[in-house]
Amino acid sequence: MARKNRNPVGKNVDPEAQKKKTRTLTLKSSDGQEFSISESAAVLSIAIENMVEDDCAGGVIPLPLVDGGTLARVITYLNKHAEDGASDEEKRKFDEEFVSGMEMGVLFDVVLAANYLDIRGLLREVRRRIADRMKNKSVEWVRKTFHIESDFTPEEEEQMKKEFAWAWEGVDSDVDD
Repeated sequence: MARKNRNPVGKNVDPEAQKKKTRTLTLKSSDGQEFSISESAAVLSIAIENMVEDDCAGGVIPLPLVDGGTLARVITYLNKHAEDGASDEEKRKFDEEFVSGMEMGVLFDVVLAANYLDIRGLLREVRRRIADRMKNKSVEWVRKTFHIESDFTPEEEEQMKKEFAWAWEGVDSDVDD
């Protein structure tokens, strides 16, 4: 067990936790951009935490599946969630605001990065936002948005629309959010 020291205010301080706050890591995106981040924020990613624990984090940590723009967003999320004194309510509000303005393509990039880096809170929040945007959308909208080809002939599709008419009730127009 790590030895705890007393700080001037008299509170116990874990030396390992203090080291993580001050130590910085460099993350390198797929397009070559480098970002500095505190270890305490970076290890909120289970994948990065494993790299650090396995001493694979010497120098620069390459993240070949995450582009620079997406990595910048992920780092913003990690920094907020590692922030001392931020309440759960503040983090929840931040999460909602953080993803609310993202376009669908950006959400897809962030969900892929969160999955790759194993950042469960971010993954959960982005998946929820994607699901919210899919509510009441037409089959055509979902196919277009997710690049899904129909495996039905036009006749089969028409037959299903007749047979399952209730499934098309209350569907929004195909306007992008």
